[in-house]
Amino acid sequence: MSFTLIDLAVDDQSIATITFNRPDKRNVMSDDMRSEFIEALERVAADKAIKALVLTGAGKGFCAGGDISGMQRRMNAPAGEVAFNGWHRQQRVHHTQAMLHTLPKPVIAAVNGAASGLGADTALACDFIIASEWASFAWSYVLRGIVPDGGGMYFLPRRVGLAKAKELIFSGRQVKVDEAVALGIVDRTTSADRLLADARAWAVELSRASSTALALTKAILNQSFELSAHDVFAQGSQAQGICYTSSEHRAAVEAFLARSARE
Repeated sequence: MSFTLIDLAVDDQSIATITFNRPDKRNVMSDDMRSEFIEALERVAADKAIKALVLTGAGKGFCAGGDISGMQRRMNAPAGEVAFNGWHRQQRVHHTQAMLHTLPKPVIAAVNGAASGLGADTALACDFIIASEWASFAWSYVLRGIVPDGGGMYFLPRRVGLAKAKELIFSGRQVKVDEAVALGIVDRTTSADRLLADARAWAVELSRASSTALALTKAILNQSFELSAHDVFAQGSQAQGICYTSSEHRAAVEAFLARSARE
């Protein structure tokens, strides 16, 4: 697939950048754009040379949510097809967000402007969020008579607590960058002209270690609030067994032993 609504690039440090590329529409997520996004995520996940992913938006916005034209088509569908069409679309939405959340590499959202509705959920589905001074967040679903469907009801309480998540979702209000930092929505801030460079530098820092160990650790940490301590230990034991056989572990141990011998 060739991309027209997103860009995918990999730099010389093996950091991939996916850019939502509908700046004239504030990068709203259409069905076609979602298909390209899924394809890009699959490529990043499958390419072992890629160490980490940065996700951002072109122009002044990160992602302003779902495409209004899709909402219009949904409302104009025959009454007997609305529910099934909606269910089918939701499967695609959930598949996309799950792919982003479970990508076996560090993922950083570089939020350059407004992240609203699905855009805010998409940022939260990443491991970390770095934002410029122009960033803002809004879970505005209820203002359109719908519920957060991109993972916000799962991710947001884990960042800000249940009561604050309810307040932000029930009101649908805008959260500017300073408040987002104070609440724990945003992990780091930087200037707009440094956003991508700082996001990529952070991605390099996070991905220097064993790709195998990072992927397995992320998979377990993503479930840690739902699992018992016993389950975390059990999954950790299985992951460690895999790590023991990895070439990365062998190389790291051999290098450590060689340094110790010299000392």
